[in-house]
Amino acid sequence: MTKIAIIDYGFGNIKSVLNALNFCNADAVVINEPSKLAQYGAAILPGVGAFAPAADFLQKKGFVGAISDFVKSGKMLYGICLGFQLFFTNSFENGQYDGLNLIEGEVKKFDFNDRSLKIPHMGWNSVQWTDNPYSKLMFDGIKNGENFYFVHSYYPVLKDEKIAAGWTDYGVDFCSCIAYKNIWGSQFHIEKSGDIGLKVLKNFINVSEADK
Repeated sequence: MTKIAIIDYGFGNIKSVLNALNFCNADAVVINEPSKLAQYGAAILPGVGAFAPAADFLQKKGFVGAISDFVKSGKMLYGICLGFQLFFTNSFENGQYDGLNLIEGEVKKFDFNDRSLKIPHMGWNSVQWTDNPYSKLMFDGIKNGENFYFVHSYYPVLKDEKIAAGWTDYGVDFCSCIAYKNIWGSQFHIEKSGDIGLKVLKNFINVSEADK
């Protein structure tokens, strides 16, 4: 069984993610030291909060290099919400800040004319998944257009849209998840999306096991 590290950098809803992994019978451990990351076969980067302090913490703690090396080794990484946004090159949340640059793109705030749409985008919304092979692994056994739970005011804009795993409409069509090789992530909270979210998590675990 693949041992999964939950990266604790002070900005994640660690307990909810750990409970979800335990429900899926995964061997999961919370870590807060980058030197320990390489010991695990897969990892999850959760997150709730603002981009800048999270990115700053990862940099100062030494997690930026550790996460980069982890991904280069071919091991599976999943980012949730803020953790997903940190995958990208930079963010324009209250300034401009560098991300992990695992995926080329930028994170920007919702800006639309429809004033009936509130910010943050909060609640259930559908995800239309794409037909790339990694997307099919992420959503294996899940009907296209299923609803997932969102809480966010910013969203990623990809340099290469072909690597998107799913799209969601909230005033604009935005990439709500990535499944590209060993880098998976979602703007929606898989740990708060009921059985459907847990199914995505199980698919991540299964692919991690298959890649051992």
